[in-house]
Amino acid sequence: MPQRLISYLDSIVARDPSPRSRWEVLLYPGALALGLHRVAHWLFEAQLHFLARLVNTISRFLTAIDIHPGAQIGRNFFIDHGFVVIGETAEIGDNVTMYQGSTLGGTNPTNGVGGKRHPTLGNDVIVSLGAAILGPIVVGDGARIGANAVVTKDVPEGATMVGIPAKSTLVEVKPETQNFVPYGTPCNECFDPSTQKLEILQCEVEMLRLRLTSLLDERDAAGAKPAPARKRGEKKSA
Repeated sequence: MPQRLISYLDSIVARDPSPRSRWEVLLYPGALALGLHRVAHWLFEAQLHFLARLVNTISRFLTAIDIHPGAQIGRNFFIDHGFVVIGETAEIGDNVTMYQGSTLGGTNPTNGVGGKRHPTLGNDVIVSLGAAILGPIVVGDGARIGANAVVTKDVPEGATMVGIPAKSTLVEVKPETQNFVPYGTPCNECFDPSTQKLEILQCEVEMLRLRLTSLLDERDAAGAKPAPARKRGEKKSA
């Protein structure tokens, strides 16, 4: 148990540069919420639903993080700052990071049938601030969900999703983007699909403008040429 706790604390220190020691991480609301969730989940699995909800309520009061006791969470899960909501049938893999205001929400079937209603997150997933992943969808390993994105469809492995509804962006794979990236997206670049499309359209318009200018210059040059001089004795045609 001590070794697993140390490994967990070290995983958070590796993703968050602010703590000066492992002891400081123990005061994080995300660490406290996860510890209380382990207790609540054990009670939930033992069919002690009221006690599980009681622990969940205490955790939410202390940390402002709401994790349903039924949610399944892997190792080294890190919630940065808090204000996160995780639904009952959510499944979270190892080394997942969620930032403030993000949500793993569920559907409410009109036919009243329960079952799997919340997302499944693979390993090493990053969910940025304000993002919402809704429904029984699967987010592949290493995927990144951008800030305020709304994801309603399955996400491929390693994809970066942005927008409403979220769409995958073409992110160049670099050494620095293969490892953990705070908030899921390099802060010095923009990968908004709408911006990319506008830039492509601007390039095409500029190329067409240059081509049109070239054609107009050729036409004007041809029209400015003097008419060929008539030879002596040549009569004008009727």
